[in-house]
Amino acid sequence: MTTQTHPVDHELIQAAAHIARTRCRGENHTMAAAARARDGRIVTAVNAYHFTGGPCAELVVIGTAAAQGIYELDTMVAVGDRERGVVPPCGRCRQVLLEYFPALKVIVGEGERVRAVPVTDLLPESYVWADHQLDEVDAE
Repeated sequence: MTTQTHPVDHELIQAAAHIARTRCRGENHTMAAAARARDGRIVTAVNAYHFTGGPCAELVVIGTAAAQGIYELDTMVAVGDRERGVVPPCGRCRQVLLEYFPALKVIVGEGERVRAVPVTDLLPESYVWADHQLDEVDAE
């Protein structure tokens, strides 16, 4: 598979890294995420770790953005606490990001090798729940 890359939004990485450094404390908040809205605004959030599977920082960004009236995100990145750097989204986040924002670019990679790739490249041959819901409605 050939991955199409896009220009890396370094300001977005810096925003997530700043939140990771200043807001991620202890075991409850270990990841930060930042997303750039289509209008240029940056939304940040942290995860809410819980043994029952609390939400990842990427999912909290989606809710935070919606609370601010932002429903179209262009690019997202997650950064770990303790200088872990850019961390790729987990499988659940990849699925949710694909369904909410199919044109989203996600920043992945390490150090000088960070790159922005389409979320579709992170979840090839994906299942899109909404597509199957349309099939059920058409069958009725």
